[in-house]
Amino acid sequence: MISSFDMNKLKLLLKDFYNMSKIRITVFDDSFHELAAYPEQIAPFCQIIRSDAVAAARCHHCDAQACGIAAKSKNLYTYRCHAGLTESITPIIIGNIITGYLLFGHVFSYTTHDEGWIQIQDLCKSYSIDMHELKAACKKQPVIPENYISSASHIMQAVASYLCMERLVTLRQQELPVQLDEYIQAHFTENIDAPQLARQFGIGKTQLYEIAKQNYGVGIAAHIRNLRIEKARQLLSEQPGLSLAEIASACGYDDYNYFITVFKRTVGVPPKAYANSIHKKE
Repeated sequence: MISSFDMNKLKLLLKDFYNMSKIRITVFDDSFHELAAYPEQIAPFCQIIRSDAVAAARCHHCDAQACGIAAKSKNLYTYRCHAGLTESITPIIIGNIITGYLLFGHVFSYTTHDEGWIQIQDLCKSYSIDMHELKAACKKQPVIPENYISSASHIMQAVASYLCMERLVTLRQQELPVQLDEYIQAHFTENIDAPQLARQFGIGKTQLYEIAKQNYGVGIAAHIRNLRIEKARQLLSEQPGLSLAEIASACGYDDYNYFITVFKRTVGVPPKAYANSIHKKE
């Protein structure tokens, strides 16, 4: 784990979220190991689902898949799980490093219980569980509308930011991913790549890739490219007097034409069109 959490304050914050929303919330570390949840016990519906080994494995896979999507986008991700309930996950980010995740789940987001049960029954029919018990548990789930889920998700994002601002979660500076991120932040406009970084930190390219995927959601080359293009967007917005050649050079691109190609592929429009759209709004 590359981060440390103030567990006492964290648990109080999770409790506050639940008291306000009535939705169970869980915090995971960067390796997606559960650290705390409120309430601690999962809903009866999910207890029944997880009584089947195959279904329990699918729960874990579903969570891990959502984690990967949130890590790659570095943003909120709301989805319907394999058993038909709605969940939402957001990464906890310090600098460019994902230090953990907040997830809420067990949400019944259908118009009526009958409508939801039709879909849930179909999704869960292959599991070795008591469907009568599951239906009874389903009927006890509160019906939560989509706009409520959206609002709760945005509040959860604010909680993730609050954790960092109030230092309820901090990075362990001696950890390799932290050192790697600090080095990349200081040198991404220079001629660095995965082999050079692997030599710099005395690790293999496979380990480097795994660190990048876990913390940035993408490989090293894509992460460096994203940092460079984000810097280019900032320069195009804040320093309109710079030429495209100057911006390309400032972002680590010696080849002006290649910079334009990469910018268009990443942003969707060429740098000049992007700059024009920004300054038109002003």
